[in-house]
Amino acid sequence: MKAHVYVTLKRTVLDAQGQTVADALKRMQYQGVEDVRQGKYFLLTLANGMAQNAAQAEVERIAREVLTNPVIEEFTYRLEA
Repeated sequence: MKAHVYVTLKRTVLDAQGQTVADALKRMQYQGVEDVRQGKYFLLTLANGMAQNAAQAEVERIAREVLTNPVIEEFTYRLEA
C-alpha cells in the first residue's frame, strides 16, 4: 500500500514562493490562475497486508509528528492499494 502525503503552509501563513510563482504567471499572461501555494510531497510505502484503518492512523501520526511543522503547516493524504 502507498500513502501520498501532501504538506502545505496553512492559509494564514504567507507563502512567498507561491506568491512569486503566481506573480510570474500573471506577468507571463497566463490566465485563470488565482492563487499558487507551494508545498512538499511524500510517498510512503506501507507494509503489505496492513489494514486500512491501521494504515490511516499510522500515516496521520507520521504526518503530524515527522513530516509537518503543525504551527505553520497542514497535510492531506490519500491511500492507494
